[in-house]
Amino acid sequence: MGNGSNNVEATMPASPYTTVLIERDEGIAWVTLNRPEKRNAMSPTMNREMLDVLEELEVDDSVGVVVLTGAGESFTAGMDLKEYFRETDQASAPEKMRIRRAAGEWQWRKLRHYPKPTIAMVNGWCFGGGFTPLIACDLAVAADEATFGLSEINWGIIPAGNVTRAVAEVMHHKAALYYIMTGEPFGGQIAVQTGLVTESVPREKLRARTRELAKVLLGKNPTVLRQAKNAFKRIGVMDWDLAEDYLGAKAEQTAAQDPEKGRTKGMTQFLDEKSIRPGLQAYRRDA
Repeated sequence: MGNGSNNVEATMPASPYTTVLIERDEGIAWVTLNRPEKRNAMSPTMNREMLDVLEELEVDDSVGVVVLTGAGESFTAGMDLKEYFRETDQASAPEKMRIRRAAGEWQWRKLRHYPKPTIAMVNGWCFGGGFTPLIACDLAVAADEATFGLSEINWGIIPAGNVTRAVAEVMHHKAALYYIMTGEPFGGQIAVQTGLVTESVPREKLRARTRELAKVLLGKNPTVLRQAKNAFKRIGVMDWDLAEDYLGAKAEQTAAQDPEKGRTKGMTQFLDEKSIRPGLQAYRRDA
């Protein structure tokens, strides 16, 4: 197998990334944080590369869904305490700002309103700063055996870098305060109960279940899917009247921008042809 393996590797294009892996497979981009020896702790290099990766996949027509996961036994242990914090303590104020901006750019500014559906596949350890990209993803599937923790209190710091803001958006109030104030770890099933992740499955079923979910999303109208998820994320800060106006305008914009005219197809198949039941099945996109 040695010669064959070497030949395959020799024909593969060299990756420009040193801390991130990308695997494209039937419309799904599996993006893996790849510093397993550091529990995939997010360094300044990884933060810069992840921003480049997301921008690359955004314009890749072969990719319809992005899955974010980690190499080895961890999703990510959070920010690299040595490279991100200690080694930048003596940096100039502009340099510190540049490093912090790169982290925020991909972990929530870019990822939270990403134009393609995103799924966090939490395979193992997820601590501290790892909560921000986890929550910024649209959906999250965890392994029952995964370990989550807001352990900053044990280090004499608070969950900053917008971790607390992210947690406040999805976790139940008292549960979030409990784990922020105690620093205690918890598993995948508790993560579901507190609203942190969508679902949790045994580790051996994690990739299969994530793939199944990604395939469901790939079957939806991509224009409508993008508009629906981003509208949901924006209306939380609006009152009811403003939300009504916004959603009405967003619906009209969606219909105007949709190249496959999904609203027309759906209405025709339901009202005229009576060939679908919208509450139970999607309209036929190839009709």
